[in-house]
Amino acid sequence: MDSLSRPIVFENARVVDPSRGLDAPGRVVVTDGVIKAAGPGATGTPDGAEIVDAAGRIVAPGLVDVRVFVGEPGADHRETFASAGQAAAAGGVTTIVTMPDTDPVIDDPALVDFIARRARDTAAVRVLPMAALTKHLAGREMTEIGLLREAGAVAFTDGRRSVANPQVMRRALTYARDFGALIVNQPTDADLVGAGVMNEGETAMRLGLPGIPKEAEIIVVERDVRLAALTGGRYHAAQISCAESLDVVRRAKKAGLAVTCGVSVAHLTLNERDIGPYRTFFRMTPPLRAEEDRQAMIDGVADGTIDVIVSSHDPQDVDTKRHPFAEAADGAVGLETLLAAALRLVHDGRTDFLTLFRALSTRPAELLGLPGGRLAPGAPADLVLIDPDMPWICAAEGLRSRSKNTPFEGARFSGRVLRTLVAGRTVYRYAQS
Repeated sequence: MDSLSRPIVFENARVVDPSRGLDAPGRVVVTDGVIKAAGPGATGTPDGAEIVDAAGRIVAPGLVDVRVFVGEPGADHRETFASAGQAAAAGGVTTIVTMPDTDPVIDDPALVDFIARRARDTAAVRVLPMAALTKHLAGREMTEIGLLREAGAVAFTDGRRSVANPQVMRRALTYARDFGALIVNQPTDADLVGAGVMNEGETAMRLGLPGIPKEAEIIVVERDVRLAALTGGRYHAAQISCAESLDVVRRAKKAGLAVTCGVSVAHLTLNERDIGPYRTFFRMTPPLRAEEDRQAMIDGVADGTIDVIVSSHDPQDVDTKRHPFAEAADGAVGLETLLAAALRLVHDGRTDFLTLFRALSTRPAELLGLPGGRLAPGAPADLVLIDPDMPWICAAEGLRSRSKNTPFEGARFSGRVLRTLVAGRTVYRYAQS
């Protein structure tokens, strides 16, 4: 890791900063861990600065990934803060927001503090915890939102689980409103999911697998949006995956409600047919949907209805994935492939760099009240240098994550991270850059 004290100047860069609507040739000047200047008018070269010729490549805010599962504590064999940090840095992710689904559950202020200290000591990137919304993730008793927020929790969620009781969700939204806290829910009705393992429809029938109806998601999104309207609380649907859910969020935004939503990059780039011959790395929550739903998700990103794109990084080992499809655990790793997979939307002409980095960097930082996600003067120097056209092939054995359960094994990507900075320090450098 390079010294924090040495300034860095990126010359001949394409500067992309959604916070200022900026996509133009220019320079980026970094001193003392912050952005001194960025854009066409950036001048000055600090004494002793490292000069980097970007050669027209993109300098953009580092990614802020707001849905990351890390095994530590309790399942360190799947992922630690150190390994997740290395994977994030290689993928251009400078901030990861971790879920409370650990052992023990992050539902106590002391555990929030532990996460912050442990990650600070071992991770190459910034690590911020979401705390549990209900005690033990049981969905019955609300946690101490005020105390957890004071301890450093940036939002509140039950992670993989959805809060089933509408009264509990109503109370949480009401209580959190007084703290300005964000309530995040995974919209999944467990009873409707039942024994389902993939999207309900023709493909599931052909594979002989029990299906999950889209209504398992739509009904919860609709319920939560109505509760947000009732309480005035800030609500975020962690991941949506179907067109009808998007319509619900779009109407809520038009009504002026404090409602936002996210989508995983897998649901933007893959569909149910990719499961193919029962490939368990494609089993995830929510399930991969039909192609028309994938297209709707892309449209939602392009028009801004979908606020954030997440990796939904969920490391699983061979003991939980090497099973028949219906018995395998949900989840896939995604930190290292988040940006490369998302760039497919640009290469396909479905969106532009400003829109993409708004969803990957600027908007998630805004939702959580973080200072990053932008290249404005005075912002933390959390940034990424990428070559958007460099081809590469994803090989699971080359991933820095401790777990290798990627749905992109063998995928061909265009777009490579060349360098990642956190607070002005280089935490990743591509060997051939």
